[in-house]
Amino acid sequence: MIHTSPQLVLIPGLMCDDAVWTPLMPWLNEVTSTHLIDHAQANSLTVMAEQVLDEVKGAFLMAGHSMGGRVAMEVMRLAPERVRGVALMDTGHKPLALGENGLLERQKRQALLDIVHGQGIRAMATEWVKGMVAPSRLTDAQLIEDILVMFERKTPAIFERQIQALLSRPDGSETLQGARCRMALICGELDAWSPVSQHEEMAALLPIKPAVQVIPGAGHMCTMEAPMAVASALLEWIEAC
Repeated sequence: MIHTSPQLVLIPGLMCDDAVWTPLMPWLNEVTSTHLIDHAQANSLTVMAEQVLDEVKGAFLMAGHSMGGRVAMEVMRLAPERVRGVALMDTGHKPLALGENGLLERQKRQALLDIVHGQGIRAMATEWVKGMVAPSRLTDAQLIEDILVMFERKTPAIFERQIQALLSRPDGSETLQGARCRMALICGELDAWSPVSQHEEMAALLPIKPAVQVIPGAGHMCTMEAPMAVASALLEWIEAC
């Protein structure tokens, strides 16, 4: 099939890379050209978004997973005229909470940083992944290994910068309220970090309110847990765009 434009920009989340998207490629490559993003050494979501805009030319579609969804919202804010459609996946839009909830998030992220500095990235990823896939997949040795190896490709310095970016994240509410492109909201049914309810809140802010597409039996890492179902949701959105 001949690739169509605009191209699809794929934005990964915290400590993730192309491996998040690889399981979807057999389906995505049938309908569009893809551009995979790396956040390099950036320590803010705005800088990450600016890197996307510098790296990709012309108009494009975007799919952002987890932290990548927040980057996608920043791209929408900075250059809405270049964005033809956005799929937000297993992500959120709110800034760091004030008070006790914000402090709790800081403590949880610091605990992971402490593991990195004391025991290494693999030890941190082994702890992190426990809440990031569906409970039934924790015994899937190949899936867990793929996630751990992906994390190991990053450095402690990159992890620290990306944590800094997330803790200083902007509020995406206004961006969602002003969205003028075709939106999709996709979430693993068992995502405990960015739950379906959070995506329903985002949908309620959009001028045209899409139904949240829930991926049955999947957790936060839905693209790696249930690639066929995620690809199906994305293909439906691409066709609508």
